[in-house]
Amino acid sequence: MTLAPTNRSVTLASIPAAMGDIKLAHSVFALPFAVLASFLAREPGSSWGRFAAQLAVVVVCMVLARTWAMLVNRWADREIDADNPRTAGRAIPSGRVSPGSAAALGAASAGGFLACCGMFWIAFGNPWPIALAVPTLAWIAFYSFTKRFTALCHVFLGGALAASPLAAAIAVRPEALADTPALWWLSGMVLCWVAGFDMIYALQDMDFDRSRGLHSAPARLGWRGASWLARGLHVLAFTSLVAGGLVEPRFGLVYWLAVAPVGGLLIAEHVVLARRGREGLQMAFFTLNGVVSCLLGLGGVLSLVL
Repeated sequence: MTLAPTNRSVTLASIPAAMGDIKLAHSVFALPFAVLASFLAREPGSSWGRFAAQLAVVVVCMVLARTWAMLVNRWADREIDADNPRTAGRAIPSGRVSPGSAAALGAASAGGFLACCGMFWIAFGNPWPIALAVPTLAWIAFYSFTKRFTALCHVFLGGALAASPLAAAIAVRPEALADTPALWWLSGMVLCWVAGFDMIYALQDMDFDRSRGLHSAPARLGWRGASWLARGLHVLAFTSLVAGGLVEPRFGLVYWLAVAPVGGLLIAEHVVLARRGREGLQMAFFTLNGVVSCLLGLGGVLSLVL
């Protein structure tokens, strides 16, 4: 008689700790690109009310999908995190959230994502989101296991986030993938950008990864090699932004006014890393990349609207 309420209370108490651990605010890295892709995919002349409803569901889907992926990551890495001094204080290794509660919250997030994808079929007559929902969940969760066998794990993470603009476009207007090439350049930018800054983030665990036999670019190439590879990926990311602007006639001056400082921010990220080393990781990873994402999303949307 007392087990059910007790288990339920433990699960409910786990929610704030789990949500704090996966940092919902970090949705800022991918969400602006999904919003921008939605505007790119919008049918010219279509109802703004209908589009606003689609965009709202896209945003909810994005948050739920990221929550699912992050909880899978924390669940899959719980034993590794417990041995790493940097991550031992995370919710599951510290005991604030049980593995079962994390799995239950992840399953709830996945269920909510499936329900929202189904809304596109019910409300907008678009079956593609629900048809692709399970493969999408599998793809974005797969990254969590890749560092066990390949140093390309950073590219897999980039690919997971790069799916967000394409998925948003499919949800709004599937035909956009064929008639709006800028979407593919935007997705390519996200892939290279995320893979690059994830390599930077992984620098702080270089020695630990080597000791545990985990695969990462820093563990394979060392600090210098991984830093140069990240720089190369960010050059490709900026090139993709320029190419997307050139192939999309609706991108005007506002878009280019956003792209230009993004190039400066990417350079600043690597300057901070080169000068400050480990002490500059937090600024290089979180602050500057968050500004890059918001600047591009806002600049691109304003350019399309204006």
